[in-house]
Formats: sequence, structure tokens, C-alpha cells
Amino acid sequence: MQAEFDIAVIGGGLAGLSIAILAADAGYSVALFEKEQYPFHKVCCEYISFESYNFLTRLGLPLKQLDLPVIKKLQVSDVKGNVYSFPLDLGGFGISRYTIDEALYRLALQRAVSVFTNEKVNEAFFEKDQHIIQTSNRIIPAKVVAGAYGKRSNLDVKWKRSFADKKVNKLNNYIGVKYHIRCNFSKEKIALHNFKNGYCGISAIEKNKYCLCYLTNADNLGANNNSIKQMQENVLYKNPILKKIFTESEFLYDSPLTISQISFEQKTQEENHILMLGDAAGMIAPLCGNGMSMACIAQNLPLKK
Repeated sequence: MQAEFDIAVIGGGLAGLSIAILAADAGYSVALFEKEQYPFHKVCCEYISFESYNFLTRLGLPLKQLDLPVIKKLQVSDVKGNVYSFPLDLGGFGISRYTIDEALYRLALQRAVSVFTNEKVNEAFFEKDQHIIQTSNRIIPAKVVAGAYGKRSNLDVKWKRSFADKKVNKLNNYIGVKYHIRCNFSKEKIALHNFKNGYCGISAIEKNKYCLCYLTNADNLGANNNSIKQMQENVLYKNPILKKIFTESEFLYDSPLTISQISFEQKTQEENHILMLGDAAGMIAPLCGNGMSMACIAQNLPLKK
């Protein structure tokens, strides 16, 4: 067993990396576990409102140097393709998870956070006033543990969290699909285009690319032979704006990035003495289009040792 850490973080997304950096800056010893290897893509809308800009720069992100698109307008369409436009008074900017997560990971390493990549946490339990984290490679004790592992994990099932035991219903049977594309859409707009039982967002990110990401229920996929392509053609294309985007854009992935079993059931903010953050705590609302900012801003609290 390795030496005890002050804080262990399960999950290395925006919420997990942010709290790890803040804790390290406050003088705590921090371990962070991420099941993937940076950099990697995630299903995400990849838009951040400006309320999080100063926080991210304080963490050390050189946002000004990245030449990121500034987004000032919102466009919404209904299922028939009728368009409604609005100003975004606060506004925001676009950046991919591939880029921002990698940058925060590098900052965490600079702050002496012990980052364990390619390590899935198999168990985390609390006994004798101490947390124990187990992976396939190591056992690590910690005084405090934060769960920042996203919408659903093997740990949720193992701990029998209430939302993970629920039967399929209208709140817990969603899928997310994401592409990176090149298209002629305005860089200063973010759009939310509705279709039957779902919506699709599009906005600019770095390097003249766009994030195209949609959320729908699994019934839409099942009704189309579990084929994403068939579902897009039969369901999303009924909104003529989406049909135009999907048929006229250059797609940069060989296949889409997907996530399933998304649940919007109410979740607890503490489980087995573990403090939940972001999606793991159910704190990021569906349809908000600003989940990245919510993941960041929730960590924007002073930490003092």
C-alpha cells in the first residue's frame, strides 16, 4: 500500500482536474485517477460561458493564446426547422475537451498532482476513518475522496446508488453522440436544433472546427435497428437544418463518439463518504448547453490547508 494522500480524485475531466489543481495549490497532496490516457475525446457540447473564463486563467490555462472562437449569439430551431435567434449577453467561447482536458492535465502535473492514467478505480471504500482506493495496479489510502467520474460508472452500480438501480424510464435512458466537423456555420453562434425526442447542438471550437453533438433517448435508436446513421436519416433529418448540416459538412471522425445509459435522475452529492462533483453529483442540468462551465464553476471555491 502506498503512502496516504490528503485528497484522492476519481475521474480526470474538467471537475476532477480543476479540484485537483486547486487542492494542490492549497498545499494538499493529491492523487487523481483517470481510466483513459490524455489527450482523448469526450461526448460534450464544448462551449463554455464567460463566467468561467477568469477561473480557468487562474488555473493557468493560456486561453488568450489559443485563439478560441468567441460566441455571442444563440440560434434555436424547432423540429420543423423554424429558426429563432437571440443575443447571448454573457457569451462564451468554444474549446474541445481534447484540448482543454490535456492542458489541465499538464497543469496538474506541474502542481505535483500524482496523476494515474489508464487506471480504472475498481473500488473505493471507507473504513477506520480512512478511504481506500483500489485499481488493478495499486491500493492508495486517502483522507478525503472526490468522485468526478461523469454520468455513470461501475462504482455507481457497485455502490447501488439509487439512480443506477432504477428501471428504464423517461429520465434515465438517453444516448449522446458527438462529431467534429468543418462547415460554413457562423463562428459567433451556438445553435440548438430540435428533433423528435432530442436536440442537437453545433458551435465552433479551435482550429476552424465545429462540435456537433446531440442527445436523444435510446428508443429513437432502437426504432432504427440500433443504427446511428439510420436514426439520423429517419429522425434528425426531419429538421431541414439538421439535414443540411449532416449532408453538407466534412466529418472529421471515422465514426461518432457515443455514450449510453445517460441518466437525469436525482443523485446524491455524497456516497460512502465520497464527495460527488459535476455529473457524478447530478449537478449539470440537461439541455443547458453549458455543462462545461458548470463543471468548472462548481470548483471555484477557496481551499485552505
